[in-house]
Amino acid sequence: QVQLVESGGGMVTPGGSLRLSCEASGPSLAYHAIAWFRQAPGKERREGVSCINRSDGTTYYLDSVKGRFTISRDNAKNTVYLQMDSLKPEDTAVYYCAGDPDLYCLDNVLPGDFSSWGQGTRVTVSS
Repeated sequence: QVQLVESGGGMVTPGGSLRLSCEASGPSLAYHAIAWFRQAPGKERREGVSCINRSDGTTYYLDSVKGRFTISRDNAKNTVYLQMDSLKPEDTAVYYCAGDPDLYCLDNVLPGDFSSWGQGTRVTVSS
């Protein structure tokens, strides 16, 4: 099972940018669909933000982040990135990356579909 470690979180003002990284050890990320989830303060549910598929590199984005967030992968570095631009206060959350070797992301991503999880990295957007 792949082990995932997130980094890159922090505090930014509205309109700012951050790039989150999800680095894997163990099996190659190239053979996994990788998604980013977030859990906002006080919310119990993790929300699927974006996903990138293993075979064709196709992507999924939550409507509220389309045009602002970009997911990408660097298989040589065994890392998936989430570039977040034009950040808003409502993007404040703990962001988690998750992976699964058997999943193909379509029009939604659900936490129960993923077998491996990182520990999370906190993103705070505040003036």
